[in-house]
Amino acid sequence: MEDTVTYESRAVQRFIRISPRKVRLVADLVRGEQVDKAVTRLQFVNKKASEVVSKVIRSAAANLRDRFEDEPLDNEELVVREIYVDEGPTLKRIQPAPMGRAHPIKKRTSHITVVVTKKDVELEDENQVNEE
Repeated sequence: MEDTVTYESRAVQRFIRISPRKVRLVADLVRGEQVDKAVTRLQFVNKKASEVVSKVIRSAAANLRDRFEDEPLDNEELVVREIYVDEGPTLKRIQPAPMGRAHPIKKRTSHITVVVTKKDVELEDENQVNEE
């Protein structure tokens, strides 16, 4: 039986004070891209969540490099395999309203999870053959 090494690592950022709906817009832009291209792309996205998502992607890539120190891995060789945003706890606040009333305010939080893997050359070749 052959032991195959899976080059995979993840990073999780929890309790981000941005609505999950807003973070998902940014996460969808970089799913499946190379790490260096994803980070470059996020630099030019005009959203608050882009900085946070970029940081989590770089952290996942660093985790992978740390796990496999003996093998040199560049950001060009790494791919964002999975990125998903879950809903965290909601902070409930009250906005004063006229005539002694109060309106509820929901301050939503997010949990971001990124899984980074090494780009597999064999899979790319098979995909190119299947497309033709």
